[in-house]
Amino acid sequence: MSLATKLDKILRRHEELRDTLSGSHLSDPSEFVKLSKEYSDLVPVAEGITNLKNLENEINDLKALLSDKSTDKDMRELAELELPELEARLPSLEHAIKVLLIPKDADDERNAILEIRAGTGGEEAGLFASNLLRMYQRYAINNGWKFELLNSNESGLGALKEASASISGKGVFSRLKFESGVHRVQRVPETEASGRIHTSAATVAVLPEAEDVDIHIDEKDLQIDVYRASGAGGQHVNTTDSAVRITHMPTGVVVTQQDERSQHKNKAKAMKILRARLYEAERQRKDAERAANRKSQVGSGDRSERIRTYNFPQGRVTDHRVNVTLYKIQLIMEGECLDEIIDVLIAEDQAAKLSAAGEE
Repeated sequence: MSLATKLDKILRRHEELRDTLSGSHLSDPSEFVKLSKEYSDLVPVAEGITNLKNLENEINDLKALLSDKSTDKDMRELAELELPELEARLPSLEHAIKVLLIPKDADDERNAILEIRAGTGGEEAGLFASNLLRMYQRYAINNGWKFELLNSNESGLGALKEASASISGKGVFSRLKFESGVHRVQRVPETEASGRIHTSAATVAVLPEAEDVDIHIDEKDLQIDVYRASGAGGQHVNTTDSAVRITHMPTGVVVTQQDERSQHKNKAKAMKILRARLYEAERQRKDAERAANRKSQVGSGDRSERIRTYNFPQGRVTDHRVNVTLYKIQLIMEGECLDEIIDVLIAEDQAAKLSAAGEE
């Protein structure tokens, strides 16, 4: 199917939905919601197609004017000036429509569960994990999102063994899904007397937050253990068994939660993380099936892959997937300028999907 044919088909569907929704004969509320969602998704595409068609008509009118020998000199000069300008706008408008036609990730509008774990590098890796957690917290605040710490396990001196957080707001997962992977840091630790640069790492996982209806978890598949919580160095020791460990027996996924004083609250938070992990595992399985016959794309979420390096002595951050380097490390660690990297990753992902669509 040619692009022009596809665009005409979309316009017809848009008009059909508009007429259907403007009538009052839809008795099924769920059908109304479904069609309203489809119509809403088609509105920006239809507007883009209409703008494209109007531009093409203007270009054709100018060409006809120039080919007409009876066109007077002044009109011809105006047409000769205007035509190149209009033709220059055509490729970007066509590209914008093609981007709108890329099938959306069904999870893009979901909230996200962020998980950070210290990797190789000992105490320095833990400090870097703590820095990353703060970076994403600041980034969430800058975007007007809600950031809720679900769990944190510190090793003392501000170092973090692991932490998880819930981030909610508009388009959270669509922006953060490319952050999954190994983040590497190169800097001189404060305890390093000789000034030698150390390299350490932390792992970031961004999971789309799952609803109860997305993942059915059978209670009989869960092993729930409770125990007494304690903080680093014996701080905040509870006098009751409020900490919760949930093991999903079929998959072996284990989630622990002890930040709340209430066993009930800890269990609720642990289940939230468990649902997100199981949903992500199923999502990755389906993605792997779809991508089996084509090259892996940016944002595959492979956690074994080193995706970014933060070099403090040189003040730079390099994303290895798109070969982008920014000399703004302090701003990035404050949650600012991170969009400059994320925007490139999204554009690269769109280009890969457009290329794949062209091959099909």
